[in-house]
Amino acid sequence: MNKKEAFQMLDRLAAGIAKTFGSHCETIVHDILNKENSVVAIYNGHVTGRRLGDPLNLLGTDMNVADSIIGLLDLINTQGRTADGKLIKSTTFQFVGKDYHYGLGINYDYTLLSAAESAIRDLTAVGEPMVDAMSDTSDHRLENIFDDCLAQIGKPVSLLSRDDRLRLVAMLQERNAFSFQKSIPFISSKLNLSRYTIYNDLKEINRER
Repeated sequence: MNKKEAFQMLDRLAAGIAKTFGSHCETIVHDILNKENSVVAIYNGHVTGRRLGDPLNLLGTDMNVADSIIGLLDLINTQGRTADGKLIKSTTFQFVGKDYHYGLGINYDYTLLSAAESAIRDLTAVGEPMVDAMSDTSDHRLENIFDDCLAQIGKPVSLLSRDDRLRLVAMLQERNAFSFQKSIPFISSKLNLSRYTIYNDLKEINRER
């Protein structure tokens, strides 16, 4: 492929890519061997502000491209910033022939997408699951009810008699403590008794009413 054919191919690619990805995607063909008038084709040049005949630089800034980084390696999906602060995803493919060295650059302005990403992240940020939050609240309320009823009995759990326990269970029932999820396991654990004992206490209390 001679120099003219290589340029025509790259120009078609640049035009097609820019049209495919829209106005935020700049495509550019550099003549690497002609640094002073490097830009030989450009589409959507408003992204970096460059024009035909501009010198070889980094995304339209005052920074020149050092000879040390102009090699044969492609630069894929690198991050850059334009002089006016746009965020750019940049890729450059190298095309080298006998008498030419072209670079096909693809520079995508993702500034708005970055802002949208931040907004979406804020909108989709959530705390703990509702079920867990409600469970924590319920557990806390149940524990408060138990502690309040036990305080009215006036004895620690270790000193409760059977009558004290029945009175405590009756008070808990009046406070709707047994309507909470997993209330029986919680109360039996607090009283160091089996769940079976608590169920029997409830039956006895209900029979007497």
